[in-house]
Formats: sequence, C-alpha cells, structure tokens
Amino acid sequence: MSFKEHIYSVLIVSAAENFNSSLMTLLTEKSYGPIHIAKSVNDAQRRVLEQSYDLVIVNSPLPDDFGRKFAIDVSGDKSSVALMLVRSDIYDETYSKVVDYGVLTMRKPTSGPLILQTLDFMQAIRERLRRFEKKTVSLEDKMAEIRIVNRAKWALIDNCGMAESDAHRYIEKQAMDRCISKRQVAEDIIRTYS
Repeated sequence: MSFKEHIYSVLIVSAAENFNSSLMTLLTEKSYGPIHIAKSVNDAQRRVLEQSYDLVIVNSPLPDDFGRKFAIDVSGDKSSVALMLVRSDIYDETYSKVVDYGVLTMRKPTSGPLILQTLDFMQAIRERLRRFEKKTVSLEDKMAEIRIVNRAKWALIDNCGMAESDAHRYIEKQAMDRCISKRQVAEDIIRTYS
C-alpha cells in the first residue's frame, strides 16, 4: 500500500495575531498550501467565493461575528472541512449547534500537539469527502449516458420504426462493432436524426 501525499489548502479565520502565527508554524509547506488568513467573517466569505479550501479553521469570536454560521455554511459545501475553536465555557453550547452540520469543534486554549492531531482528523475527513465527490461525478456521468442513449433509442423508434429492444440492441452492436462507447453511438444517432 502506498501513501499518497496531498497538499491541503487552508483558510484561517482569526483576528488573533498570536494564534495565527502559532498556527502558521504548524502548517508545513509539504502538507499545506496555499494558506490564507481572513481577519473577519466578511473577509472569509469573500475568500471562499474566490477559492475553495480543503480546511477552514475558525478562531471565534471574530470582530464582525461569532463565526458559527460561516463555519456551518463552509461545511455545507461538501468539499471543505471546518473546525471552530471556542472558549471552554461556551464549548458545549457551540458544539450542540454545529455538530449536525459536520463542523468540528475544539476548546481553547489548546496545545500544538492537539491541533496537529485535529489537523490529521481534518485531512482524513477531507479525503473521505474527496472519494464521495469522485463517486458522485461517476454517477452523474452514468446518468447522463443513460439519458443520451434513451434519446437515441427514441430517435430510432420515431425515425426508423424500431421497437425499443431493437433500438437498444442496435446501439449496443454499433458500439461493439466500432469499438466506441454507447454514448458516442447515441450522440451520432441524435446528430443524424435532429
């Protein structure tokens, strides 16, 4: 089994300079990049509109908002993993409000080793999301092919008087004989009869 190394893009949403510099020392260039820092929720929202991030770390509160809704929104796009760091006294309340949306929550103050461990968890979650994205794209491609083949079958039924089973067999046979996909045969048929 080979280990495939990934580089993760990171958005740090924090107005605390000490936190930002400490976190930057933990984010090595061989695993993370690009790394951007937003000092407010408004700035972070602009950044996620411009670019997708693998990992989003929200150090709350922020000058313009607590950051909870932003973390939920980012986590909802299904390609980002969000982590919120909150004071210990409000951890339970925050956790209960964001857990159903897939936002990770961590108490602060925290330590470097604990943040590194959490970053490992975030990477694992991101890889799982990446596998789901690939499956979704694959399913969407298959569904698109089925729709195109069905359109071609209807074109053959309407224009050549074939039965549906005959049209299906015709498309399959053409694909085998010509060593091309059923989708390509279907597209040719659609072009011919439209």
